[in-house]
Parts: sequence; structure tokens; C-alpha cells
Amino acid sequence: MSVDNKPQIGFHVSVSKSLDSAFDLATELGCTTFQVFTRNPRGWNFKPLVDDQIAAFHEKRKNSEFRYLIDHMPYLPNLASSDKGTMKKSRDALDAEVRRCDDLGIEFLVVHLGSHGGKGAAAGMRNIAGAAKHALGASEGKTTILLENMAGQKNCVGARFEELRAILDQAGWPERMGVCLDTCHAFAAGFDLASKAAVEESMGKFDELVGLEHLLAVHLNDSKGPIGSHLDRHEHIGLGKIGPEGFRAFLGYRGILDRPIIMETPIDDVRGQEADLKFVRKLLSDKKS
Repeated sequence: MSVDNKPQIGFHVSVSKSLDSAFDLATELGCTTFQVFTRNPRGWNFKPLVDDQIAAFHEKRKNSEFRYLIDHMPYLPNLASSDKGTMKKSRDALDAEVRRCDDLGIEFLVVHLGSHGGKGAAAGMRNIAGAAKHALGASEGKTTILLENMAGQKNCVGARFEELRAILDQAGWPERMGVCLDTCHAFAAGFDLASKAAVEESMGKFDELVGLEHLLAVHLNDSKGPIGSHLDRHEHIGLGKIGPEGFRAFLGYRGILDRPIIMETPIDDVRGQEADLKFVRKLLSDKKS
């Protein structure tokens, strides 16, 4: 069966061997999509891509059936910051990452929105929108920037659905921007996803305030913390506070299975990635029966 006929579900996978090795690892795990970092996620400095890396990545892509690929921004940039030095470094990092995705043909770039540092959500949203507008304006490719909703930590931007929509509107690139909804972050921010009724209510709010048409990818993660805890701690699917019933309902919500779905579940002895994927597929099978 072609991947086009299957739900696109996978993991964030390592590129420690090489960028193109992500295809091999994702295939071994049974993924139908995957997410990577194209560079060190915990540093500012990085090596530019070379032609051989780009060619090898495209060759693996050509010989695969992966429909959509996702890159994740490094952790250090803070696009919401009003500090001039941090703002410049963060914008330069976003500009560079969009170019890398363009070169590699990666469709989606997920970005953490960061902290306004006490300057207020309005300032943070303006800064994020400005950064995205600049990066896309300088891009000659087709990479789409996806805003990731946040868990509601102090001074963070993007935990509220209204803020995500405001950033999209201010950036002014509707054809190249969207949202990646993280289920753990949404739950930690106070949006209940633990039952069918809760999913219907929370996703209804998302549709009303952001628009389902702007939901272009999903981070499927259970939550170690309770609802409204603002705790960004991922758990294996079904083993956290959202639980099996919630994920069965979420995966059954209209259009979710049409989006690429990435798990960022813990790497530990509780359950391996293959078991998380098997569990999600069982939920999908239960949903059909």
C-alpha cells in the first residue's frame, strides 16, 4: 500500500550519522513521516549544508514514499524576545533554518515561539510575526513555518489559540504559515483532551479561534502533568493524563489523520518507540471497529 493511503505517523528521529540516515531510521521504525533537527539543536553555531549532503538527502527522498517531512528549529532562538541582541541572533537562526529546509526540500519547519521576557504578549507576538515575515520574504523556496502552541509557562507566547491566530494574521504569509498543535502543550495550557466530549470542545475552540485549515501538523504527546499544569513534560501515548480515551477521540477528530503526526515521546525503559507506534495504530484500529 502506498504511504499516500496511510495515516502519516512517525517520530522525531536522529541524524547523528548523517542527515539522509533519518530516512533509514524512520523506515526501520515503521514511520510514514518523520521530524528531524538539521543541525545541533542546543547551540548557535552550525556548519552550512554542502552539496553532497543535499544530494544524498534528495536521493533518499526520491527513493522513499514519505509525503511530508518536518524540521524543528533549535531550542536557543527566542523569536518573541524584544532584546536586540537575542532578536537578531534568533531571526538569523530562523532565516538560516528556512534556507536549509528550502535546500533539502523539507515541507514544514516547526518553531517554538519563546518568551516575551516581561514585555507583554502583544510585543512577543509582533516580534514572532516580524521574524517569520522576514524569513519567508528572504526565502526562494516553499518551506512552510508552523507555529507550535506552548504549555503556558511564565511569559510564554502561543499557549492561547488567539495568540496563534494573531501571529498568523500579523505575519501576512497565509500560504506559507500554519500551526503544529502539540497535544501535551495544549493539555498543560488548560485545553482538555481526555475524553471525546473534551476533544470536541477544545478542538472546536481551535477551529473557532484559529481555523482547522491552519492546522498543518500535529505533535502527538501524552502529558505527565495534569490539565492546566503548564508543565511541558511529554509521556508515552496513553500512559499520561490524557490517556487512551482522549487519544482515540483526538485521532478520530475531523481531519487529524490527514495531517502529518509526529510523536516526541520519552526515550526510556517504559516503552520503546515501536511500542508507541503500535499503540497508536491499535487506537486507530479500535476506532474503526
